[in-house]
Amino acid sequence: MKKLLLASTATLLTATAALAEEAKVGVILGFTGPLESITPIMADGAELALSEANASGTFLDGVTLTPVRGDSTCIDAAAATAAAERLVTTDGVVAIMGADCSGVTGAVLSNVAVPNGIPMISPSATSPALSAAEDNGLFFRTAPSDARQGEVLAEILNEKGITDVAVTYTNNDYGKGLADSFEAAFTANGGTVTLSAPHEDGKADYSAEIGALASAGGDVLAVFGYTDQGGKGIIQASIDTGAFDTYVMGDGMYGDQLLADLGADMEGSFGTVPWSEGEGTDIFNKLATDAGINPDSSYTRESYDAAALIALAMMAGGEASSKAVADNVLNVANAPGEPILPGELGKAFEIIANGGEIDYVGATGVELIGPGEAAGSYRHFTVEGSKYETVEFK
Repeated sequence: MKKLLLASTATLLTATAALAEEAKVGVILGFTGPLESITPIMADGAELALSEANASGTFLDGVTLTPVRGDSTCIDAAAATAAAERLVTTDGVVAIMGADCSGVTGAVLSNVAVPNGIPMISPSATSPALSAAEDNGLFFRTAPSDARQGEVLAEILNEKGITDVAVTYTNNDYGKGLADSFEAAFTANGGTVTLSAPHEDGKADYSAEIGALASAGGDVLAVFGYTDQGGKGIIQASIDTGAFDTYVMGDGMYGDQLLADLGADMEGSFGTVPWSEGEGTDIFNKLATDAGINPDSSYTRESYDAAALIALAMMAGGEASSKAVADNVLNVANAPGEPILPGELGKAFEIIANGGEIDYVGATGVELIGPGEAAGSYRHFTVEGSKYETVEFK
């Protein structure tokens, strides 16, 4: 009954959104929780795109896109679901930019988005399981699946001649998915995972976990966790005990605060994070910097692109509605059409209004494949002088 009521409310909101002068877009991210140091910057990136659309003067005859934030917490599915329900039923959003972490994204998708017909574009939910989620054509993501990230990490270790690795991962969909992908690729290349063990976020002491990992041995410790929570705690415990001195990090561990706190002990550690290079990235970097946004924070570019796709899909559908977004995301994201870079949303709106086609390239070289997810590329980074330095892109 609850889902039926929600669906009825959403249908009414969707039907009237196109007639309104304002259309609301949910921005649901973990403003509290294990990624709280990077999610405000992600939100700023998304809202930069919405502001650009509004300032263009060519979006749907003057409809204003208004962002409404919701807190996913990153790790609490019930809290994320409640936040998303408020966005839909109380605030009347017609689309959602988010969520961020994979577990809460899946919960919002199944409990709120699908029952209410609300499209979602996540900038950072990377679990391979989401590729097969029942989404009724409503779920997209501008970050690539961890099925590929695991392969990239294994390739880097193979190139470095590292053959024995201990693995710890945050005990949720994201951590398990990345750990499984990595182990499959690493062992296929002849490597050995000495131990693959989950850790819980929010603990004050990770000495027991580190003790088990150290006993298993390994040339390095792979940490697939969160930069503001258990992953950082695991590394701190390792530093305190001298268990490992080199860490392999997944994307959830990339954050300025980690190096601010542990940088001197992280020298030589390395990892991957979805990233891009090229003209679109360079333009976004300048736009973000001019707006007071840190362009080098993780998933800021993907957040800009996710929000831009929502606006472009609405324009292509001729109305600020949920249906317009769901039906047109793939059309505006992929060829054929005029390539569109950051800062060119106004140009894109004019092309669409005149009956033309666009191919949104954006800040991350957007190309949506399969079930509407990014093909993506990864930045292989290393820590030198307490800073992240780029090694290459893969």
